[in-house]
Amino acid sequence: MIGLGSGAGQLPRRVAVIAGLLLAASAINYMDRQTLANVAKRVTEEFSLNNEQYGRLEEWFGYAFAAGSLLFGILADRMSVRWLYPAALLAWSLVGFATGYARDYDELLLCRTALGFFEAAHWPCALKTTQLLISTKGRALGNGILQSGTSIGSILTPVVMWWIMIRQGQSWRLGFQLVGLVGIAWIVAWIAATRAEDFHVAPRGGDAGNGDAAPSRSDTIRRWGAVLVVVIIINTVWQILRAWIPLILQKEHGYTETETLWFTALWFGISDVGCLASGALAWWLALQGWSVKWSRVATFAICCLLCLGLVAVPRLQAGPVLLAVLLVAGAGALGLFPIYYSFTQDISRHHQGLVTGLASFVAWIASARFQKLFGRLADQTQSFSVGMAAAGAVTLVALIAWAILWPGDRTADAGPDTGRPA
Repeated sequence: MIGLGSGAGQLPRRVAVIAGLLLAASAINYMDRQTLANVAKRVTEEFSLNNEQYGRLEEWFGYAFAAGSLLFGILADRMSVRWLYPAALLAWSLVGFATGYARDYDELLLCRTALGFFEAAHWPCALKTTQLLISTKGRALGNGILQSGTSIGSILTPVVMWWIMIRQGQSWRLGFQLVGLVGIAWIVAWIAATRAEDFHVAPRGGDAGNGDAAPSRSDTIRRWGAVLVVVIIINTVWQILRAWIPLILQKEHGYTETETLWFTALWFGISDVGCLASGALAWWLALQGWSVKWSRVATFAICCLLCLGLVAVPRLQAGPVLLAVLLVAGAGALGLFPIYYSFTQDISRHHQGLVTGLASFVAWIASARFQKLFGRLADQTQSFSVGMAAAGAVTLVALIAWAILWPGDRTADAGPDTGRPA
């Protein structure tokens, strides 16, 4: 196991290279995922799709991601990640590349489903890598570098698509192909940078216990109830915003493709600021003497208030106010996740992978279904506004779940981690 450099307090060079590759993999993962959202208007027009059909693309992506989360979570514990990781990345890169050749809706749906399944391998493999290669002291830094890649990918995608489609006048299909090729380059770098022995280390000790008292059966049930309610809601809200905002801006509010692409890049940047600020605020409140539970719940409540701005969307026209509401809601929606992660870490210190896998499976099954329903509602009402307002309001249900279902603190605990969705 490789830790932080002694004395200098710096990551060894090879670990820094591998951490950079993890960051790049996160960026590639989100670039493959976000390319469709950034060309949604062109795709829906070329294939003559209604909103429900577009929602179905996101629905099946979600179902496949849920299935992949369980499978690759198991495989990451049983196979060498050195080979499983590049194999999965090769698979999703090839699927992304093939998307650029889709001739009709059925082929596009097949590609999107396969992409969701193979992309799900990223998080189990990446987190297993940081666990194996970085010591306890350095792991938070490694995971922070890993997670930051998702923002980079989300910001880069609209910029790249703007360059391809607007500046170069090329088809939307080229974007899928270029992102797919980037994945091939990553695989070569990964194999060159890693060694077989990096993934065959003795199990670490000293992580069990930590002075925590075992929760009662009733507390465990309440915690699971809160986690499942919350993850269904917050993942659905985030995935709807991520997938539909570009289409909403162009089809309902008349923004140009260039304006939408640049706004999308800004939106993801502001969302990441909200995520980091949320974790920092909950940590600061705990330092001021707030209990762990209520420091988190208070922070979660502030993020919900930011999301509530979406309730005003039906009354807003195109302009600075609408864009500001969407930016603020993005910061709030992603800011919900660090609190969620912190609570899930309190369920079981011995089976965190199982907790994460099961919660992710449930979350993606639910959000996948709601993607299609969101599109159907837009078709029926001839507007996206009702669905957006509902997405903002439903976050209050998640807040109530934390406040009522989650039991009070049993032991002193550290402030929450910060983090991002798969």
